[in-house]
Amino acid sequence: MSYFFTSESVSEGHPDKVADQISDALLDNFLAQDPNSKVACETLVTTGLTVLSGEVKTNGYVDVQNVAREVIRKIGYVKSEYQFDADSCGVISAIHEQSADIRQGVVEGEGLNKEQGAGDQGMMFGYATDETENYMPLALELSHQLLIELAALRRENNDITYLRPDSKSQVTIEYSDDNVPQRIDAIVISTQHDDFDKSDAVMLAKIKKDIIQFLIPRVVAKLPNHIQELFTDDITYHINPTGVFVIGGPHGDTGLTGRKIIVDTYGGAAPHGGGAFSGKDPTKVDRSAAYAARYIAKNIVASKIADKCLIQLAYAIGVSKPLSIYVDLFDNDLDKNKFVVDRINENFDLSPRGIREMLNLNKPIYEKTAAYGHFGRTPDDNGSFSWEKTDKTSHFSK
Repeated sequence: MSYFFTSESVSEGHPDKVADQISDALLDNFLAQDPNSKVACETLVTTGLTVLSGEVKTNGYVDVQNVAREVIRKIGYVKSEYQFDADSCGVISAIHEQSADIRQGVVEGEGLNKEQGAGDQGMMFGYATDETENYMPLALELSHQLLIELAALRRENNDITYLRPDSKSQVTIEYSDDNVPQRIDAIVISTQHDDFDKSDAVMLAKIKKDIIQFLIPRVVAKLPNHIQELFTDDITYHINPTGVFVIGGPHGDTGLTGRKIIVDTYGGAAPHGGGAFSGKDPTKVDRSAAYAARYIAKNIVASKIADKCLIQLAYAIGVSKPLSIYVDLFDNDLDKNKFVVDRINENFDLSPRGIREMLNLNKPIYEKTAAYGHFGRTPDDNGSFSWEKTDKTSHFSK
């Protein structure tokens, strides 16, 4: 019996993603000056206002107002009619120093445990599946790609000239009972747009036509053939289903760091421990251990020992080693499962320090993670997305 599964994405101009990108840009700027900076910063954006808050311990200095404005400008909020733009919005900073009580648990040689411990307690999950070439769930991957291409169309200013930065997407896929994608059932795209000098009906008809005529073919052309075949004439399209979407971005909805954690990870195809990523330096296992779990899960699936893999790592604040490692290969093979857990313990140092050294995380590499997902991306020469490498598959070869 078939079933349906849906994932969503949001664009770089979505208010929550604006906040995420500002928080990670601040982190990058602190790390660029002091790789040992301890950062946990949050951002709020609303009509005409950006508020920066959080805790920082660093030897560097960052002009946080300028950083925030540059991010807003790069996203595309540059017109006064948006009611939130890079030059005129207020920027308030309430960033202060990191708590000494927390610091003693995450700095080597301090606190009760002399080895550097985790910055907080929690459970972090990593996931990988072979249904896409980048080992990501298909519905989420397509949701991201729709908005990446929509943003490219907006910047090119060629075929579609009325697009504004805020948008959302959602993709529903029908799967067979043996978990193979059969077809795309529905695509939802809501995009902010300029105020047309036309009736709402005419405007919405044009947007729908342009999305199907220009956007969809761009996305399909960049997909592997077996995924292209899922784009049939039977897809139901919901384009701006609520109607007019002129008021958007932080003017239409307040944005906060860390409110799109399912978009950031696996689109609901795997559990989430609850901790957000953006604005946190890599001593925070909410971020670094989630990257490590993805790294291991992806290498497991890339080794072809399993079609998909879920990993949970659990930590206690101030304690260096994981309290537990859980692996699910979705095939009920307990011997294989034990083999994988043993290989993880033998080959991966999952202490906060071990993760940072393994993935080289003390670098200014985080702003680009804050839109269109932290996983499934291509590793860069500067060290970003190092957790997407598949250089450890030999550890899991029997």
